[in-house]
Amino acid sequence: MRKIFSIVFLFILLVWPASKQANAQTFESSNLPIVIINTDINPSTGQPTPIPDEPKVPATMKIIYRPDGSRNYLTDQNNPAYLNYNGRIGIETRGSTSQMLPKKPYGLTTRLADDVTNNNVSILGMPSENDWILNALAYDPSLIRDYISYKLSESIGNYATRGRYCEVVVNGDYKGLYIFMEKIKIDTDRLNLVKLTTSDNTQPSLSGGYITKADKTTGGDPVAWTMPCYSGANANVAYIHDQPKPEDITVSQHNYIKDYFTAFQSAMTAQNASLVNGFPTMIDVATFVDFMLINEFASNVDAYQYSTFFHKDRGGKLRAGPIWDLNLTYGNDLFHWGFNRSHTNVWQFNYENRGSRFWKDLFDNPTFKCYLAKRWNEVSATGQPLNNAAVAELIDQTVNLISEAAVREQQRWGTVGYHQGHIYSMKSWILSRINWLNINLPGFQTCANPVLPPLVINRIHYHPKAAQGFAKDDLEFIEITNNSAQTVNLTGLFIREPGIAYQFPPNSIIAPGAAIRLASNATVFLQFYGFAPFGQYTRYLSNKSYKIVLSDAWGNVIDEVHYHDSAPWPTQPDGNGPHLKLIDLNLDNSLPQNWIASNEQLVGAVEIHALTTVRIAPNPVTDIALVRSEEPLSRLVLQDATGRTVMLFDGRDQQELTINLQGMMAQVYFLKVFTVSGKSAVQKLIKR
Repeated sequence: MRKIFSIVFLFILLVWPASKQANAQTFESSNLPIVIINTDINPSTGQPTPIPDEPKVPATMKIIYRPDGSRNYLTDQNNPAYLNYNGRIGIETRGSTSQMLPKKPYGLTTRLADDVTNNNVSILGMPSENDWILNALAYDPSLIRDYISYKLSESIGNYATRGRYCEVVVNGDYKGLYIFMEKIKIDTDRLNLVKLTTSDNTQPSLSGGYITKADKTTGGDPVAWTMPCYSGANANVAYIHDQPKPEDITVSQHNYIKDYFTAFQSAMTAQNASLVNGFPTMIDVATFVDFMLINEFASNVDAYQYSTFFHKDRGGKLRAGPIWDLNLTYGNDLFHWGFNRSHTNVWQFNYENRGSRFWKDLFDNPTFKCYLAKRWNEVSATGQPLNNAAVAELIDQTVNLISEAAVREQQRWGTVGYHQGHIYSMKSWILSRINWLNINLPGFQTCANPVLPPLVINRIHYHPKAAQGFAKDDLEFIEITNNSAQTVNLTGLFIREPGIAYQFPPNSIIAPGAAIRLASNATVFLQFYGFAPFGQYTRYLSNKSYKIVLSDAWGNVIDEVHYHDSAPWPTQPDGNGPHLKLIDLNLDNSLPQNWIASNEQLVGAVEIHALTTVRIAPNPVTDIALVRSEEPLSRLVLQDATGRTVMLFDGRDQQELTINLQGMMAQVYFLKVFTVSGKSAVQKLIKR
């Protein structure tokens, strides 16, 4: 593959300048935002500093954008009322093969006046940050492939980098049409993960967050490890640490994320789909389904092996995405160099750039493939984002937006040609691709109607008030109630939206009508409320807005609530003491009017369907303890002070059970006792 890129570089350097002349032109106004960048004057030459590959050089950037959406003029650059941004940046060229083209892509950081301190700002309506990209639309004569792909991914429920079309002038030179867009990054409004530090080298902090990518090695970052693919005996996929950066990641962190990928591949090789220790416990299946659908819908020739991102939060599962770099899609490829790989009738994970073996292994798993087909049927139905009519409408809207700038792009670089012809061909290609996918993803009967437990998220304490010496965030909790007369097995269930993370222990249950609480700090919860929570999630709930999604292992949503700290949601729970409480378990908990602010005292599980007598002897215990109950036991769960399940015991329908704690760490534990009739109790157990 390196030979291929060498040929591309050589062609660009020797042929492109002669065949694609860059023409100067007059540029005065645009229906799009106008980005003006001027690098600082180099004192030795008296000329603007050239923009290198790295490091970033200091510059000033102005973005002309009239708030009312009317036309923007270069003459507005000194009118503060029309400047969306006016300040300092650091800028460099970016990309791999695209960087070798005459029209350069750029990476930039918004900075304060000291040219050192990063400046988080909102640009063109996008959430505040400091890392940005100017996407040069390389190798795509349609000028829309990246843009519509990100929009489609977002429209089916996934984070994709936000972007706005703009026209760019650098040091007085009109550079053409770009997308001003977000860089993939750990941030609350981008990938909402924990930022690891060099001191996070033990569990649970070691478990996240990470951004990892399979990619080309031409970007300068070292290969962290390789994984085999099905392209041949010696074919491998290179993995690169994205965040933490390669120079910052510790040995323990590197080993953890590498071993996680390796264990995932081992589970896929064995086709281990167990909800206790198989691949559904390791990955957020729904994100892998959606990642595959978007890339296969576009027939992305780079997918799986290059520009393929993954992310993992602390305590969470590995997630695929966000999607990235979809210019060689929808029938487009590097035709100048003899490549033609984006076809309507191939699976890209099994074609040329196959990626790691787990992609094909996933497709070959009957349950995964069923959910892939089911999801395709959902998102391609009439009125849905991947339906042909909806995609065509998105294309038309996008083309209409950039049609004026596309003419200037052709005049400047000569790389567009007959734009409407490209769009017509692209639409025709998409229709053929949809028809092929419909034929090749036909059946999903076995997963069409999954049986989901009647669990309801009915209390949320997202912004507690500090009390009794406890920090406010440590008093958070979520309550989930079994709104049925049947015991529910919680195996495989998890909180799946990034922000907090929790996976229910295998074979744990919730009794009929019973409520369980998940806490941000199990130790504080016990001390403050007087009983142990069911478990402890990682991180803290947002004090503003967060979507709590309770899902089964395959991504089927059991319940979800997207709360807000503003009306029409009750506002008293926002740091004033009360928590959110659902008025009635049978009401729609997605509607804010069905929630109230409550100061109601929590009642422990030991007081609901409670056993009157559970004895543990001896307690404290050295190795062996005898548990006695008034009723036959179904199950015992031993948890540490953080709420993590460390041991499970089968009650064997006995009223007395001997448990062996030999080798367990000396500390305070909590033993949850469940009976055959559904009663329960929690007892403190001290291990010497």
